[in-house]
Amino acid sequence: MMKRFAKLGLAATTAALTGSCTVMTVFAESTDSSSSSSGVGFSSLIFLILMFVVLYFILIRPQRKKEKETKAMQSSLQVGDEIVTIGGIVGLVVQINEDTLIIETTGNRNKIRLKSWAVQENVTVVENSKREQEAKLAAAKAQKEEKAAKKKKKNGSDEDQGMLKD
Repeated sequence: MMKRFAKLGLAATTAALTGSCTVMTVFAESTDSSSSSSGVGFSSLIFLILMFVVLYFILIRPQRKKEKETKAMQSSLQVGDEIVTIGGIVGLVVQINEDTLIIETTGNRNKIRLKSWAVQENVTVVENSKREQEAKLAAAKAQKEEKAAKKKKKNGSDEDQGMLKD
């Protein structure tokens, strides 16, 4: 999905550059104020503005949102969390300093000091959220089964009463 956005962003950037070149050319040629050339310049300007709006919503806004989520995750790290670094190192957070972390890796208890920006994923939070989702799904499934069982009992008791009356 991100590759599609990247390709689309490249196409949008190319179109925006083409549009801006067109606008510059039109403005350079339209030194006299004839109504037809000013209409062309105005429409090119609108096209350029629309291209920048599209670029904002396709490229800039999602990137900023992702950066905010990453910074929030990095600032919410706690001692005992299992993390994955940008380089692929998996470790357990042992100590948190101002802008660095000390993680413990492997069974030999090797310790590595990292900058906090190097954390890519907090595995503990991801696993906890998966467990919560699975628990919610299991609870919803149990409720559905319970309702179905109650409905079945109710329908079964109605049939039994009907047979007793006949």
